[in-house]
Amino acid sequence: MKTSGYHILRVGIGITFFWIGIFILKNPENWGNMITPWFQGLLPVSLKTVMIPTAILDILIGFFLLVDVFTWFFALLGALHLVVVLVTTGITFITVRDLGLLAGLIAIAMEKMVRKGS
Repeated sequence: MKTSGYHILRVGIGITFFWIGIFILKNPENWGNMITPWFQGLLPVSLKTVMIPTAILDILIGFFLLVDVFTWFFALLGALHLVVVLVTTGITFITVRDLGLLAGLIAIAMEKMVRKGS
């Protein structure tokens, strides 16, 4: 049986991803400006073109965490996504939040995989 802590973590991170996805859709250029200049220079398309699919990915990760379906997959996808975010945005005041979310996503994925195996 899953603990209430697991559900609180899953729902909290799910809401966070879903909400950020909505914010990115509302203002993709602003969120795109968080990407470091060196990485922006590597992009073959505009920041808006990069951020719209990012917003959709965030919303999907959040949704599947909230409904607790394919949870381990979307937790791992979210963790991978956050690693890319950390690489492309560099060390900023937001890094601490992203590290916490990354740890939470890894914990959710591990919990789901361990429960699946038992």
